[in-house]
Amino acid sequence: MLLVVAYSRAARGTLRNVCRTHEGVVVRRFGRVALLAETEFAAFQALRLREKHGGDVQIERTRPFNEFEALDASIREAASAYEARDEPALPYATFADGSEHPAPEQMRDTEL
Repeated sequence: MLLVVAYSRAARGTLRNVCRTHEGVVVRRFGRVALLAETEFAAFQALRLREKHGGDVQIERTRPFNEFEALDASIREAASAYEARDEPALPYATFADGSEHPAPEQMRDTEL
């Protein structure tokens, strides 16, 4: 997918118009941000925006996040266990301390 971010008011207006006019290329729209299908036509629309608004438009190529490919089971299990905790205000670092769950420091230093 293509992630298009519009930073100026004019660029946001043009992005809104592109999304309304070419609904078939829009996967999802979030105000100043749109996810476009990974097609040449969608890329053409994104490049038009950047050509018209220059640095006020950022285009990034993205791919869906597959948690089963990108992460060890321990991270998924930690997230599930943490969201099922008994005390909603308990910070994750405290929750993980003394358990089998990975420490926040360990996760911060490990790239996907």
